[in-house]
Amino acid sequence: MSALTVDRLLSSLEPFSHRLTALLETLGIDLTPYEADHIALRVNDIGLAKELHQAWLIHGEEISVNNINGRPIVVIKTRDALSFGEWETRCVELPYPSEKMYPEEGWEHAEWVIPSNATTPEALLEDIFSLFPSLQSHWDELKDKGVKVKLSSPSGEGERLANPTVAFKANGVCVKLHPVTLEQVIESEQ
Repeated sequence: MSALTVDRLLSSLEPFSHRLTALLETLGIDLTPYEADHIALRVNDIGLAKELHQAWLIHGEEISVNNINGRPIVVIKTRDALSFGEWETRCVELPYPSEKMYPEEGWEHAEWVIPSNATTPEALLEDIFSLFPSLQSHWDELKDKGVKVKLSSPSGEGERLANPTVAFKANGVCVKLHPVTLEQVIESEQ
């Protein structure tokens, strides 16, 4: 049995939230008014992914399993809200591992819904700049502060709803912003 269990993950939500808050402070954005969509794990071992998949089912129901970038990604909707920092969510995303090895297994990112009608990551970024002008004003400094930025349009098999994403990563955590909730994307697959 792995050392990474649902109980350990639940108890590690607070330090995870501190790392997210530090990243948000570096970005100069305040996400407290926005809905936390979901939080996501990263694991390196297929056996651990299977264990956690079954263990999370005790805490909620599986609402999706979809292949994205060649690997299954499971979404569990928990019965009870999971609190991290100023936010709560009921969705946990568990991607099964790929060839990429993560230096640390556990919570890796949180995603927020930002109001936008954007269908491309570039258009979403413009909307983000209008919501957070301070981010735009120090955009060119992010790399020097150790922040990696990625614009993407991830999609799974059968998804019919565009959900462009702007991601900010530093110090082992990632903040992702997109205009559509994960549950809406899952519903679009039906």
